[in-house]
Amino acid sequence: MMFKPIFASMNEVLDEIIRDFPNATGTRKEELNEKIQVLKAMSDSMIEEWLLFEEKIRTLPSEQNSSDNVSSHHPFSLSQLLEQQGGQLSPELKSSEFIKGQGYFKLYMFKEAIGYFKAIVAAQPDYLLARLYLALAYLKTGDMNEAYPHFQMIIPMTDNKMMKAISYNALGCIQARNQNTEKACEYFKMAYQLDPSIVEPLSNLEMVQHKSDTMNLSAGLNH
Repeated sequence: MMFKPIFASMNEVLDEIIRDFPNATGTRKEELNEKIQVLKAMSDSMIEEWLLFEEKIRTLPSEQNSSDNVSSHHPFSLSQLLEQQGGQLSPELKSSEFIKGQGYFKLYMFKEAIGYFKAIVAAQPDYLLARLYLALAYLKTGDMNEAYPHFQMIIPMTDNKMMKAISYNALGCIQARNQNTEKACEYFKMAYQLDPSIVEPLSNLEMVQHKSDTMNLSAGLNH
């Protein structure tokens, strides 16, 4: 992923700021403040460029913009889920908060994405797509305790099979990492039954049954 070296460098600088800022004084504090402003400017610029790119790519004909016809089996796709939820983005989905959160998520800046989606869910608890992004972002940062209840809440609140499948699959990943193999297998099977064309639940099930490394399980983050 081409963005990872950039974000690795940005995170190194941010870690330095977090470590040194509380005790910094004088010139050192000014230097850290300058670094903070640079990081914020870089972050804002990346999001703006990404959103412009997203707008352009949405204008492509569906034949050019879709990989669904390549194979009968495909990974979870949040962009496909957006299409299932209404084709054109609704005014709610076009909200500045949602689009910024989605932009950070797509740039693998999950902690930043959490802030936006957490605020949306607090204001609109039944905004399930935002809740799904929030849960996946928590899961990607390793905060399984925060992710788990969101996935649990989504399942009875939606009729969308892909959204249910993503949630069951993610619950399975969490159970597997907690060494609850039987429950993990149950969730993976439920996810697969909801949509047998999606690859993650079945591959995760096979990994758990063969006692492979649970850190390699896929929660489905094909944006």
